[in-house]
Amino acid sequence: MFDPQTLIRRHIKDMPAYEPILPFEVLSEKLGRQPSELVKLDANENPYGLLPCVRQALAEMEYPHIYPDPGSHALRAALAAYLDVPNENLLVGAGADELIDLVLRLVIEPGDVVLNCPPTFGMYRFDGDLNGARVVEVFRRPDFSLDLPAIEQAALQRQPKLLFLASPNNPDGSLIPHTAIQRLLDLPLLLVLDEAYIEFAPPGSSLIQESARRSNLVVLRTFSKWAGLAGLRVGYGVFPGQLLEHLWKIKQPYNVSVAAATAAQVSLANSNELQIVGQRLLAERERLFNLLQDIPYLQPYPTQSNFILCQVSGRDAGLLKQQLAQAGVLVRYFNKPGLTNCIRISVGKPEHTDRLVSVLKAI
Repeated sequence: MFDPQTLIRRHIKDMPAYEPILPFEVLSEKLGRQPSELVKLDANENPYGLLPCVRQALAEMEYPHIYPDPGSHALRAALAAYLDVPNENLLVGAGADELIDLVLRLVIEPGDVVLNCPPTFGMYRFDGDLNGARVVEVFRRPDFSLDLPAIEQAALQRQPKLLFLASPNNPDGSLIPHTAIQRLLDLPLLLVLDEAYIEFAPPGSSLIQESARRSNLVVLRTFSKWAGLAGLRVGYGVFPGQLLEHLWKIKQPYNVSVAAATAAQVSLANSNELQIVGQRLLAERERLFNLLQDIPYLQPYPTQSNFILCQVSGRDAGLLKQQLAQAGVLVRYFNKPGLTNCIRISVGKPEHTDRLVSVLKAI
């Protein structure tokens, strides 16, 4: 009998699967609670969701039955004006995840080296493995800062094509100093800088305007966090022009849906309202951080994002996650090299913080 598994590419057979957060409705059923009873603080989503004007625009879409614009012209024009970057350097994707994969598809031949700096966002490793790259990991220091000499040595010895960095970094929320990034831009590789959480960082933290002026810097962003569009999947990036002409060749033609493009454009047009939501989250981040410091078995790390990583001491973080879930509070659990016995808590609304802290104290 013919075995279809013989057709599968070897590197895909051997790669581990990505472990996403379980869908809300699955978690609800698993825990025996209604979705409205759950406090979801496990995926860094915006608890305020879509702006009301975005919901209205989605309800009033005229052409959802027509294929979307393959070039996302209206959205790219809005982004160019909002970011003050050239339109011709912009590419929009189905989340920043698609753009990470596209960059790898464009430049990686099987066996080429990609540098990754864990603990960090798991999609860099996942997409590297998917595209047949040799992912070389240069671990961050215990405080999550980059080990710049080790990165430079790996670049010299392994001759990587790409280096992925997140700033603020997920899962700890630390920013990479501009001086460090400028130093890494001197290396003979393409630096992909993921700014998914940059709207929660201090003004002046972004390097997105630098990307259009550089031949070796890509800056990625998303509407998932700040704008609350995680379920609609829309991200964007600023790329060197020499890369972008080839990226247009390989992206799926209708990769950004009509709904996603509509929601993103209306969000940009009402960015002043999003700024207000962002300020609420920043204020709640500070309150949550201070309250977590009073929990004796938690050590929260300083953050410039919409989540707080906590080292758990004197008890098992996996069990703590389960206890919180049984009480209807969902957080993320980590236990891997460079990130042992930790939980990560997304910043929610004030009532979410109150419930979380109440359960943590009771436990």
